[in-house]
This record gives sequence, structure tokens and C-alpha cells, in this order.
Amino acid sequence: MSAPIFIGDETSACAYRLAGIEVRMPAPSELTATLQQACSEADLVLITAQYAQPLLPDKLAQMQARTRPLLIVVPDVRGQVSVPDFASALRRQLGVEP
Repeated sequence: MSAPIFIGDETSACAYRLAGIEVRMPAPSELTATLQQACSEADLVLITAQYAQPLLPDKLAQMQARTRPLLIVVPDVRGQVSVPDFASALRRQLGVEP
């Protein structure tokens, strides 16, 4: 099993680095390539909501649907971009929530 990789801003990356997780802070133009490389190297990839926002929603959903690597969108320290509420979306799809 490979070490997890975090992709996000410098401030958020500090906490993940302290936890022993490899961090990457790509420029906007390098985001897609960095994410693809991280997915090929790690079993778990964490990306902040702010860094995930510019990605095409269909592409992000497709990547999250894979079983390997596990791709999780996490909140960043500043909280400028909200994390998608997947539990609510799932409840709506199942017809449990309007």
C-alpha cells in the first residue's frame, strides 16, 4: 500500500505534512497533471474543495467512482469553497430525501 497524497493549498498542506502525508501544491495550470500522477502513485488521494472546483464535475465524479485510488474532496483551512454533500445527494437519489 502506498502513502496517501494530499493536493491543496500551502496552509492546509502544513497539517497534512505534519501527519506524515505527502503533499503537493500545484499551480492551476499543473493541477490536472498533478492529480493524474497522484492517482497513479497512491491508494488514497485527498484534494481540497478549492483545488477540486476547477475540475470538470463529470471528470471528478468519474474519478471518485473508481475503487482505486480512493479520491476524497476535503475542506481547506480557509473554508472558501464548500465540500459537496454526497450523503444528501445519495438520499435524494434513493428517494429518502426530497
